[in-house]
Amino acid sequence: MSRTQGTLDAVAARGTSARADIERADPSPIRARLAKTVAGFGVLAAAMCLIAPLIGSTPVDLARVFDRSIPFEQNVDAQIFFVARMPRVAAGAVVGAALAAAGVVFQALLRNALATPFTLGVSAGASLGAMLAIVLGTGVTAGPLSAVPLASLAGAAIAAAIVYRLATMRGRAMSTTVLLLAGVTLNSFFSALIMFVQYVADFAQVYRATRWIMGDLDVGSFEPVAAALPMLVLAFAMFAWLPSSLNLLSVGAGAAAARGVDVGRTQRLAFVSASLATAAAVSLAGPIGFIGIVVPHLVRLMVGVDHRLVLPASVLFGAAFLVACDLAARTLLAPLEIPVGVITAMLGGPFFLWLLVRKG
Repeated sequence: MSRTQGTLDAVAARGTSARADIERADPSPIRARLAKTVAGFGVLAAAMCLIAPLIGSTPVDLARVFDRSIPFEQNVDAQIFFVARMPRVAAGAVVGAALAAAGVVFQALLRNALATPFTLGVSAGASLGAMLAIVLGTGVTAGPLSAVPLASLAGAAIAAAIVYRLATMRGRAMSTTVLLLAGVTLNSFFSALIMFVQYVADFAQVYRATRWIMGDLDVGSFEPVAAALPMLVLAFAMFAWLPSSLNLLSVGAGAAAARGVDVGRTQRLAFVSASLATAAAVSLAGPIGFIGIVVPHLVRLMVGVDHRLVLPASVLFGAAFLVACDLAARTLLAPLEIPVGVITAMLGGPFFLWLLVRKG
């Protein structure tokens, strides 16, 4: 009994020490730091969302965009701004915010700095669902959601349910080790099914599916963004309860439990919220990679490791980052548009390798 108690005390001491290190890193009150962080990253996100629609192969005059004396049907600048560019900027902002926040939560949940929103197979499940919808040509819709986003959400839900069930089979406590292993295995299995579906599909279907898997923000209206918002609002409402608990959970379950954290509840909340955000983002724009690993680590370099700062900062910086990547995708080879997933992969690949070397 004394040996067990000594182990728990040591774990708790490590958690207390880690928490103290977070607080000593900056003695200013957390609320003041949070306000400065949100203000700074918020200005960056707002500026990027305003600037991006003005840039493209066709220049836009902002004064003409908001000139009410010109009928909208005759105002080309307003049509380009509000119809062609603003929907994809809005999509980029919400998708970037969702993937960045999910990356922060998954890294804390799995205690793995290299974890991403796609580690646990949710993205692969969504991609398989979308692939099947494209190949089978189903016409099922639900409000603003067409067949492909619906099938993507269904695939993501099935993948998340399988991984969660495997991680909780032996009791109430969630095993993060089983969660990670099951996610990686399921990811590989679904990827094999995706390749099989591509093999049996015709050329036109394969081309469409491949473009979707690359990740693309070319939405034609605000309706797909509005359809994803309820899921994202629910996910972000759950995120709001997590930051303080994630500080201790990232140190270890024992340390978190010793400090009064309901570990099981926190793990379930983290898994469900991050999976929901990932599913909504993938259904809207396809599997855009590396946002969930690049953004959280860049934010930690700027604001530290306290999740009370990292999570909101990642949300805002993720929105700005993906909008900037989409701007590059639209303009680098204009009038040809590069899938935004290609841009994020080109930036995220070298960053991932650098991170591996740094962590090693």
